[in-house]
Amino acid sequence: MKFLLFLSEAAVPLIIFYMVGFGILSKRPVFDDFMDGAKEGMKTVAGIMPTLIGLMTAVGVLRASGFLDFLAKCLTKPAALLFLPAPVVPVILIRLVSNSAATGLVLDIFKRYGTDSYIGMLTSVLMSCTETVFYCLSIYFGTVKIKKTRYTLGGALAATAAGVAASVILSRFLV
Repeated sequence: MKFLLFLSEAAVPLIIFYMVGFGILSKRPVFDDFMDGAKEGMKTVAGIMPTLIGLMTAVGVLRASGFLDFLAKCLTKPAALLFLPAPVVPVILIRLVSNSAATGLVLDIFKRYGTDSYIGMLTSVLMSCTETVFYCLSIYFGTVKIKKTRYTLGGALAATAAGVAASVILSRFLV
């Protein structure tokens, strides 16, 4: 166990020293390459910033307007058929768009129901079994300007559904 802790702490500095050393031995201008990469990174950040702001604004509006609570009430019975408690439904929906907003909802669930409850356990497992589908699609495809995503959205939503199902099954065994 101590070896794994040492390895996890030493991995990043070792990789950095390896890359710099390899660059020096290859007679590359390491600092210039670093600066070029930093400039490209800033261009990428500037390109995706409007998308990030739009997503965060949309999530904030949904939370503040009470639409998530309304949607959770509408989906209570269909969710019960899938063994999903009503408070978890907004987490699933928001998780598709924003991890930080979903984390805020999870913290609200923890305060209300506790971390060791079935709902608390389900939301914890759910957060690790699902992905921010729309966020990833907009960032990754938007950065390289891909308009036709073919089957990506369907596959990602199917994977999310599988993650939700796995969360329900695993949580039933854990509690």
